[in-house]
Amino acid sequence: MIDSNKRLLNKKLWQHYQETKFLFTQTLSSQLSFAIITAHNPQGQILTSCQNRLLDRQLLLAIEQFNRPYRAVVGASKDGTHMEKSWAVAIDKLSAAHLGLKFKQNAIYFVDNNQLALVPCLFSKAEYRKEIIIGNFSERVNLVSELPD
Repeated sequence: MIDSNKRLLNKKLWQHYQETKFLFTQTLSSQLSFAIITAHNPQGQILTSCQNRLLDRQLLLAIEQFNRPYRAVVGASKDGTHMEKSWAVAIDKLSAAHLGLKFKQNAIYFVDNNQLALVPCLFSKAEYRKEIIIGNFSERVNLVSELPD
């Protein structure tokens, strides 16, 4: 019973991930390739804001080791009730997936030529998910004057 409940929860999360929108304070070129990664709420488990901030600082330190451009971004649910601080970082998909795995994320996003892909990181064989293209990245971007906390 627990295993089927967990699979159902992960199926719902996977669907929510496909509906995510992104808040940026400045536009990005549609010609760029980059990943969007968070450290918040590992394995879909909701943590306190303090725990998430600590994980976010650790992720930023890991991102800085790549010596590549990065920007803060917020991933938000379609209705805006759930938001997670994230980072857009100009690294390749495999490196990004490894970083997602290191921070126990179910998935990361990867943008290439304005195509937004959802890339799985942490799913068991029983709930295997394949990378999927979920649409034009630019259609999911909202520009804001400042990012919410």
